[in-house]
Amino acid sequence: MHANDLMSYPAITCSASGPLSVAARLMWENDCGVLPVIDDSGRLVGMITDRDICMAAFTQGATLDAIETRTAMAPNVLACRPDDPVESVERLMKDGQVRRIPVIDDDHRPVGVVSLNDLARHAAGEGRTQVNREVVSTLATISEPRAAARSRENQPQSTAVRTGGAIGEPDRPSAAH
Repeated sequence: MHANDLMSYPAITCSASGPLSVAARLMWENDCGVLPVIDDSGRLVGMITDRDICMAAFTQGATLDAIETRTAMAPNVLACRPDDPVESVERLMKDGQVRRIPVIDDDHRPVGVVSLNDLARHAAGEGRTQVNREVVSTLATISEPRAAARSRENQPQSTAVRTGGAIGEPDRPSAAH
């Protein structure tokens, strides 16, 4: 099973230079809580959540029409490719403690999004104990408070290999989404 077998598509995106009101409207109209953010060339430059929008309005004290999406988005985004194995997507979610991973093509253009909900529906449909254990493990790791994760990172561990692609700074996890 690969990312493109589970992803929601097409990717509903918003522009980094556009106002947050457009991102909020797209989320409302498409019943989603996250959008990949693209530049003028259509390439992935960030992710924005409904929570990011709310916090930007609160902290910036302006209307959503007056706030550019780029000021509220998470610019360091973990991403995967359509042909990445589901296990790689789960590893990215665990490592970055994120609930959604954009799926990008070879030109870094978003083509879909794999969410924790997609993994859960897949596990429920499979009915296999090992798949269910993996989804539960992914959910538990993603849901762990970041302070606990940082504490665990400071302890000696075996060397792990990051799978999938990353946009931005690959050694730093993005904001929780």
